[in-house]
Amino acid sequence: MNNFMEVTRVLNLYFDTLYYCDLDKFDAVFHEKAIYATTDETVPLFRDMIEYRQVIANRTSPSTVNEPRLDFIDSIDFAGENTARARVRCSIGSREFVDFLTLVCDSGQWRIIAKVFQISEK
Repeated sequence: MNNFMEVTRVLNLYFDTLYYCDLDKFDAVFHEKAIYATTDETVPLFRDMIEYRQVIANRTSPSTVNEPRLDFIDSIDFAGENTARARVRCSIGSREFVDFLTLVCDSGQWRIIAKVFQISEK
């Protein structure tokens, strides 16, 4: 599988992670040292993957409330053979998210190493 197809596969697993709150998929798509950040909150919010995993574990999944699934890959750019950046969008509840995801290929596996995002209300 080429890098573009593999990164696309990881991004679709990322969307599945958020829609189903699937922790197995979470572990597959996020590098254990990934960072999570937004300055959309009153105080900038930064989390490590242990904290973010708990957020996903405690969230009511959009799938259980039959929320329509709205997720899109806007772009994927490569900086070389092992670094990529994606701009993606998705909705959860009344919020829409634009995520900038940085991915790295570590030991032959693509994973998200950074998630920086903006929130807006629908």
